[in-house]
Amino acid sequence: MNCWKIINLDKKFGMNRLHSQSLLIGLLTFIFLYIPLSVKHGTANLNESGIIPFILAILFLPAMHTFVHMLPLMILNKRTRLIYKRNMIFFPVTNYYTKKYLTKKASLLATAAPTLLITIPGILGSWLFSTYYVYFLIFTAAHIALSFKDILYMAYISKSPKHAYIENSSDEIVILVNRND
Repeated sequence: MNCWKIINLDKKFGMNRLHSQSLLIGLLTFIFLYIPLSVKHGTANLNESGIIPFILAILFLPAMHTFVHMLPLMILNKRTRLIYKRNMIFFPVTNYYTKKYLTKKASLLATAAPTLLITIPGILGSWLFSTYYVYFLIFTAAHIALSFKDILYMAYISKSPKHAYIENSSDEIVILVNRND
């Protein structure tokens, strides 16, 4: 196997720039989704009993996001390992990496899984439940902001050769190609 490309977004763009772009995308997502949903739901009363589940969902969102990344790999019987770092007091960092390299399709599936399994149901929930639509919308916008790095990784992985293998470590992705291909 030869290394085709090493992708480390923190080194390429910088952590501050990634975090600020992620925050901006989450904010813009909320603004652009709030306008049509507020028109659809009109002056629906916001049920304030949903604040406790909302706060719990926001607190567990990073761990849930990481688990949903690992879910397709577990279904495909790929070995993964969960990394738990406690960098700050309130926000522990969870990440995953695979024991062996993955095919391009499996890697794209694992990277896109949170978008399919968390973001789309969040948008549908904000469309269907008029008394809780703001909670669903804030949760979905926060998840889209959290998924910004995944979208960048998907863009790089999709540009890789067709028969490439992807190795996922804790902070970078290595794209490998077979010498014989």
